[in-house]
Amino acid sequence: MTLSLETPALLFSATSLILLAYTNRFLTIAQIIRNLKKSYDENESRKILLQIKNLNLRLTLIRLMQLFGVLCLFFSVFAMLVLFLNLHVLGIWLFGISLLCLLISLGLSFWEISISVTALRIHLDDLK
Repeated sequence: MTLSLETPALLFSATSLILLAYTNRFLTIAQIIRNLKKSYDENESRKILLQIKNLNLRLTLIRLMQLFGVLCLFFSVFAMLVLFLNLHVLGIWLFGISLLCLLISLGLSFWEISISVTALRIHLDDLK
């Protein structure tokens, strides 16, 4: 199997956009937690506390998503460097690790979205 120098570079634009989306999610959830914390300080509600705990788990997942997204970029760049130095087997392995990191990041993203959807459904149960 051969791998050209340009192949790992294909991940740059996709991974950069994914990291931007993850950062936006992180900032939005952080703002919601700040608002809920104010509400909890005024009125110590168990429901608010459960929402904060749920959002805290989601923040943790988003941080892991960001970590694996950055590792994906790191290993892509490293693979390009190694391919430039004509170490093709090592370059293929590093690119494979990069793809694995991207898969883990996307899997964590799916988990975080699932938690979000479940929380919204619970929140909307009051309307029934």
